[in-house]
Amino acid sequence: MNFPDIGLQVPRILLPAPATDMQKWAVIACDQYTSDPQYWEDLAAFIGCAPSTLKITLPEVYLADEKVDERIRQINATMKTYMRDGSMVEHEPAFVLVERSTSMVPQRKGLMVALDLECYDYSKGSHSLIRATEGTIVDRLPPRIEVRRNAPLELPHIMVLIDDPRKTVIEPLFEAKLEKIYDFDLYADSGHLNGYLVDDVQLQQQVAQALRDLADPHAYQRKYPGHEDVMLYAMGDGNHSFATAKALWNEIKQHATDPAEIVDHPARYALVELVNIHDSGLEFEAIHRVLFNVDVEHLQQAMELSFRTAGMGFTLEPHANADACLTAMAAAEEGSEHCIGCVLSGAYYLMRIVDPQKTLAVGSLQDFLDTYLEEQKKVRIDYIHGAESVTQIGSRSACAGFYLPAISKHDFFRTIVQDGALPRKTFSMGEADEKRFYLEGRRICPEF
Repeated sequence: MNFPDIGLQVPRILLPAPATDMQKWAVIACDQYTSDPQYWEDLAAFIGCAPSTLKITLPEVYLADEKVDERIRQINATMKTYMRDGSMVEHEPAFVLVERSTSMVPQRKGLMVALDLECYDYSKGSHSLIRATEGTIVDRLPPRIEVRRNAPLELPHIMVLIDDPRKTVIEPLFEAKLEKIYDFDLYADSGHLNGYLVDDVQLQQQVAQALRDLADPHAYQRKYPGHEDVMLYAMGDGNHSFATAKALWNEIKQHATDPAEIVDHPARYALVELVNIHDSGLEFEAIHRVLFNVDVEHLQQAMELSFRTAGMGFTLEPHANADACLTAMAAAEEGSEHCIGCVLSGAYYLMRIVDPQKTLAVGSLQDFLDTYLEEQKKVRIDYIHGAESVTQIGSRSACAGFYLPAISKHDFFRTIVQDGALPRKTFSMGEADEKRFYLEGRRICPEF
């Protein structure tokens, strides 16, 4: 069932066979623990020979592996095997209602749906119904495209936000009598996951109508005066994965001899988890930066020169340790300066940027880092969660770490509508172990 006016499809979801060990099947998003290969090695040892989404996804820690092409071929072959041998079972069209608990929050609610990629445009300044919330780095798409191009199915870690303060879309489904389709603890103390099948047509229509009400143009303009193009869906996690799906859908359209033949092509849609930004279980966390192979003295000089040349004030205020640095950062008042904690080969500072030219601290820092990394080819950057990881990595020789403040989720939609996409890697929906786990799948190749 399709609802084209709101870019929604009720998907035919693939789930693991009933006898599957779900704790081994479900694996955290591929873009987590990218500087911690031990996590992935321990996970592989835990899974062993059991069926698992680890074997049909590509953790980004391995993107630079010299055997990455062989990994991709093996992923696509294993997908086909799982579909042929009954490891994955396709259900009739249905949403899946998701209930996640973690050590941080008792409950976070979500709904698995398919969204129409025709309603999405990740280019800068786009006013599409589904909108990118961070800058899309086109150069990061090719390896993801290679994984998806010959894949017969998709397994998403994509989470898409809706602005539903009255809680009309997802929350009412918890009052319905639904079939529970999974209930298990996640790997490595990452919480618990329950899933419920929403296969009742009336409930599906109820969801669609609630989304339609959120997208009502008159209500939208009252909320955001002067902005006529409705943004119903805002990318939360998985921005580049969704952009990858869009890029490949564009390829399919370009190669089609008759556009009418592909109007219902499964790759036109992408499976995502919808999350209400007003859900009490959803918290925004900062995404921090760490640098490797860096001359910290040169880095300090470059930072000062860059900001002062641009007409901004700049100081590095020394602190005794990470706690003192973070305390000073938290106490800093918002206003005419950006305060960013940093650890440079074990030395701690509070960076103060006076009269910044960007709205957000992350924008000030990222502008500098983009230029610096372009000039210093040997320096490598990673984007990580958790202040402890920043401290650990930044304390190493020839390494640096930057602690960034979190943005408020309550201003999120208004900021995107009014100012456009944020700098990349501005926010995270929870800490690393709160990220979505791969579990559900969906066919994207009609021939298979």
